Amino acid sequence: MTVSRSFRAIGMILLLWNLMGVAAFMMQYSADLSQLAKTDPYTAKIFAAMPVWAWAAYAVAVGAGTLGATLLLLRKAAAAPLFLLSIVAVIVQFGYSFVHTDLLAVKGFTAAIFPAVILLIAIFQWRYARSLIAKGILR
Repeated sequence: MTVSRSFRAIGMILLLWNLMGVAAFMMQYSADLSQLAKTDPYTAKIFAAMPVWAWAAYAVAVGAGTLGATLLLLRKAAAAPLFLLSIVAVIVQFGYSFVHTDLLAVKGFTAAIFPAVILLIAIFQWRYARSLIAKGILR
């Protein structure tokens, strides 16, 4: 079965989105906290206190999303469970940020906007992959 240009475009956009997530993870995980503290002391404090399990959830979220997007482009049905894993990891990661820190009190409600966008895109990826499986495009 041939795929449309929109499939390729959506797949490439999702792959690029997830690769940006990997880059963000790498930059945040390896950030020089003393330098960051000069411009954003609160974020430096949050990164320093972030437990290993929250960093691991972040890594799983972006890793599963990237692998899922790659498999989507390769027309593999395994993309769907990877996208679902990414959703769960996103929820765990941001659950830590919003439940175990005072992020919203310090930064305000706008601090939740980008995480909400990330979650919505993660859900879209999973639903999109599932719809492609139902159509027989992913096998």
